[in-house]
Amino acid sequence: MPTETQKVGWAALLKPAWFPALAVLVGGVLLHSMNVLMLATVLPSIVEDVGGATLMSLPTTAFLASSIVAASCTGYVTSVFGARRAFAAGALVFGAGALLCALAPSMAQVIAGRFVQGFGGGLLAAMAYVLVRNTFPEAVWAHAIALLSGAWSMSVLLGPLLGGAFATYGDWRGAFYAVAGLACLLAGLAIRALPRTLSGHGERPRVPALRVALISAAIIAMSVAAAIPMAVVKALLFAAALGALALMLRLDRRAAAPLLPRDAFAFGTVTGIGLWLALLLSASFSPLQLYVPTFLQVLHGLDPLAAGYMVAGGSLGWTVASLSVAGAGPRWVDRLLVIGPSAMALALFGLASLMTLKPFLLAILPIVLLGMGIGSSWAFAAQRVMSGARKGDEMAAASSVATVQQAGTALGAAVAGLIANLAGLSGGLNVADVTAATYWVPGCFVAVALLATLAGIRLVRTGAS
Repeated sequence: MPTETQKVGWAALLKPAWFPALAVLVGGVLLHSMNVLMLATVLPSIVEDVGGATLMSLPTTAFLASSIVAASCTGYVTSVFGARRAFAAGALVFGAGALLCALAPSMAQVIAGRFVQGFGGGLLAAMAYVLVRNTFPEAVWAHAIALLSGAWSMSVLLGPLLGGAFATYGDWRGAFYAVAGLACLLAGLAIRALPRTLSGHGERPRVPALRVALISAAIIAMSVAAAIPMAVVKALLFAAALGALALMLRLDRRAAAPLLPRDAFAFGTVTGIGLWLALLLSASFSPLQLYVPTFLQVLHGLDPLAAGYMVAGGSLGWTVASLSVAGAGPRWVDRLLVIGPSAMALALFGLASLMTLKPFLLAILPIVLLGMGIGSSWAFAAQRVMSGARKGDEMAAASSVATVQQAGTALGAAVAGLIANLAGLSGGLNVADVTAATYWVPGCFVAVALLATLAGIRLVRTGAS
């Protein structure tokens, strides 16, 4: 609990016996997460080579939708294969998807490859959070989650380097070949470092096919809405997506083996509100990863490597903030749960206001602030989700953090794509259309960050009662 966390430092987590497993878990999250910004960095090069400007959001949403499917099946896969083999299999599937992307002759195959990658990445990310809960005592959860968060943010130091280096020299496919090699290396390390099984698994759980299908259908509906030109069809698809998510939650609460905690997204429990906060934080961060590299390349003439590293400022802010506040006391934790999303709202407003101005370095301030906002609050939101779980929901709560994080990013990417295309980006990557999207995409997400702020306030009050 928070009081215990205050008494321990980083040395309590970094024990020699824990280090190999911790390094593999961080490596898995890093491999999964760096591909979001790597794709954003090379996406203009992919569009130039194979076309598909109106489908720019689909490689990301396909990746994340498949990640959610995998994360939802984590319990089943682990019970069948064991933790070590499940993690290694996730890395190999991830590598296979990267090869599909590298060989793609069209945007359709890029999207298919990203879908395969997403399944492997979903296993890696979900297993990381589950293993944190099962490997380490609660007193160091915040520190372990901060390291996983640091991997998410460090990924944009490596993702732009990998994608930008290849794209700058006209070989975007080489970035995916490199990812495939790294995935194979991680699989080998996982076999040596991770345990064979997880404690706490009894009967083999069933695959929740209908509920997983509803989640995927919701994300796909939002993604397709972004590419459809007719406003009425857009609205119908968006309504269908919300309906599918509501039905999924209703079915999940009645299920014998729920995907999420039984009080998921309830407004009166710590875990329920914590999941709302995690969803909204992830959605608020998604425009930075998906569109800002393209904005910088088109509006300011930056090459892919420079644009990627400009956006890396957000991840640097995330890393510094998450590591700096990991040992915060209970009073400061409560404050940071509100300050973090508030800072994100301010940062998104700054992006909408400053992105088109010269010099382009003005945009680095809101980019860094956006990362610091999520970094200062994410680990504590995840910790509240896990520590507030009801008896019997502990495993579901732990795995739900990765599922909801990916769902938030996927929904955010789909909505960002919808807004960008409504603003005119569907016409291509010309300066006038990109300028309009630059205002509307981050501007509309200010409202999402403000909702996250309200969720933070509610979480603090519920935890105190």
